[in-house]
Amino acid sequence: MKKTKSERRVWRKLRIRKKMHGCAEKPRLSVFRSTTHIYAQVIDDETHQTIFATSSLSKDVAKEGSKSDVAKKVGVLVAEACKERNISKVVFDRNGFVYHGRIKALAEGAREAGLEF
Repeated sequence: MKKTKSERRVWRKLRIRKKMHGCAEKPRLSVFRSTTHIYAQVIDDETHQTIFATSSLSKDVAKEGSKSDVAKKVGVLVAEACKERNISKVVFDRNGFVYHGRIKALAEGAREAGLEF
């Protein structure tokens, strides 16, 4: 039986998440991409709490330019919020999405703003 594109992504996501774990010193940066928006969360898996979350829907993100430009701005915003909370290193969770396009732009924006992963 042939699986849909979203079913294949979920299987990739589960395979990746088995090996990935975020803690208080090095939380997990989880990224979700919809057709129009991109969302990012910094999560402490030990306490099961979201430390910080933002998206392209946020008022802090100017919606000018392409979707990749907006994703890069979201990455910069996440890095700045992490620095405010004294977090310098994270584990990048691409959530089953291919590291390409908007996912890559968000990661590069976070790295350029000083976040390490």
